[in-house]
Amino acid sequence: MALPACAVRAFEPPRQPERGAPARTTCPRRHSRVEAELAESRPGSVAASVRAGPPRGVSHGFHTRPLLDKPRKASSSLAGAACAPLFVLLSRGRRRRMHVLRRRWDLGSLCRALLTRGLAALGHSLKHVLGAIISKIFGPLASVGNMDEKSNKLLLALVMLFLFAVIVLQYVCPGTECQLLRLQAFSSPVPDPYRSEDESSARFVPRYNFTRGDLLRKVDFDIKGDDLIVFLHIQKTGGTTFGRHLVRNIQLEQPCECRVGQKKCTCHRPGKRETWLFSRFSTGWSCGLHADWTELTSCVPSVVDGKRDARLRPSRNFHYITILRDPVSRYLSEWRHVQRGATWKASLHVCDGRPPTSEELPSCYTGDDWSGCPLKEFMDCPYNLANNRQVRMLSDLTLVGCYNLSVMPEKQRNKVLLESAKSNLKHMAFFGLTEFQRKTQYLFEKTFNMNFISPFTQYNTTRASSVEINEEIQKRIEGLNFLDMELYSYAKDLFLQRYQFMRQKEHQEARRKRQEQRKFLKGRLLQTHFQSQGQGQSQNPNPNQSQNPNPNANQNLTQNLTQNLMQNLTQGSSQKENRESLKQNSGKEQNDNTSNGTNDYIGSVEKWR
Repeated sequence: MALPACAVRAFEPPRQPERGAPARTTCPRRHSRVEAELAESRPGSVAASVRAGPPRGVSHGFHTRPLLDKPRKASSSLAGAACAPLFVLLSRGRRRRMHVLRRRWDLGSLCRALLTRGLAALGHSLKHVLGAIISKIFGPLASVGNMDEKSNKLLLALVMLFLFAVIVLQYVCPGTECQLLRLQAFSSPVPDPYRSEDESSARFVPRYNFTRGDLLRKVDFDIKGDDLIVFLHIQKTGGTTFGRHLVRNIQLEQPCECRVGQKKCTCHRPGKRETWLFSRFSTGWSCGLHADWTELTSCVPSVVDGKRDARLRPSRNFHYITILRDPVSRYLSEWRHVQRGATWKASLHVCDGRPPTSEELPSCYTGDDWSGCPLKEFMDCPYNLANNRQVRMLSDLTLVGCYNLSVMPEKQRNKVLLESAKSNLKHMAFFGLTEFQRKTQYLFEKTFNMNFISPFTQYNTTRASSVEINEEIQKRIEGLNFLDMELYSYAKDLFLQRYQFMRQKEHQEARRKRQEQRKFLKGRLLQTHFQSQGQGQSQNPNPNQSQNPNPNANQNLTQNLTQNLMQNLTQGSSQKENRESLKQNSGKEQNDNTSNGTNDYIGSVEKWR
């Protein structure tokens, strides 16, 4: 029996490449591709017969028979039909790989078919549902199965609008806290933006007596002159956020220039190449990292004026500001920051012209940092500067011999430090509290007559709040920071008294302006009435004056009626003002007839006591 021509060629020795054919390459994949191209170029070959179909060993569909059992299409070459048994001559491994490829191809085809049919069914159901909704809303339309072209266009427009709304919602509101929920504010009364922010009682009972000068902080800050604001930044008190507000969120004639990727901003005075702000984000750490009161008071004048002669230096006003925080929260926040690798090694601690020695200020850790330290180890270090940090940074350390603890007894040293910190804080131009962000913004704006662009945000969730401690540890932290606890109580009392005093003063100013406006309107009303009456008498003269013995009776009657009307209006407005003042001051009595706001406030303080 004679073998087919293709089978005979399969057992023949390999032929030499023809002239002009590409040479054999060393790469197996490239060599196979070249041989396949040569086989397709020969007439009657197997490659030419299956060139239009899928890859070898791959079926056209799922649950199809193998390649050998599938009937081949009619070919113009008889040799191509005779070459079908050539699949038997392949090796077993090659045939196994071809079967695996065929099964993968069939599974992919099945998945694509199921996905296509599922999407078609979903689209058909959606079409019926939307069609029913449209028919209910827009009136009787054609049935869903016979929807005309206009209905299809309307349906498509609604679907596209819905998808666009979903995309916009995901862009505007990516998280769980959606900004669109603020729309409910339109249906609810607008709360007071300066309400109690620490969830405590709105009624405040003062503990300390302060004078009018202590409560009224009104700084005549001349930004075009030589005045300078100096920000004393205490660690972990929210000073970074407040410092960014000063350079990025304040309304100025010449705003600060802040470039992308740079921490420092250029804050020049209008028309001058000189800064008006001495802080981390304007001048950098020019006096050292987190410089305290002792360092700033001796360093800032020399840094700002440079090498100028002392007689040629301008007479500047240095307005110091700072931010305080609850000592326990601040202590835990600093511990977490140190745990992450913070060291503040760049702090100079310069006092009386020199930094402290290693004996005066030992280190609590050995190595590069104190990362990973537990809270117990952080509290056990007796040289930890986190203890009473706010008192130390606000007091004058030269009064106690700087960091030399042998100058005076510890009890006397603590008393001097606390009194110095209270005095410096009271005489500062401004200080704020981290727990009262909106009140801090209000007092700063009233003190410096400078307004912020956007309101401050109160963050009640911080790293310190995530630390769970028991009552025993909290008592120990309060004991380690007993000076800071006393200073914070004093600062909170002064801060809230200043806020209430400024609010009362603002209400009294508004009341005085309303009273002046009422007096002005009353005078204009009487003047208009007299002018109209005089014009009427001049136009209609009465020759028989003897019949009217009192010609001013009508005028007096009109004046009495006008006065009674204005008196009633005044009494009604005063009653309304009394209700507002009672509401604002939480039931405290105020005297509307007294114009001196300071006496009212001091008198109310005495009553509360």
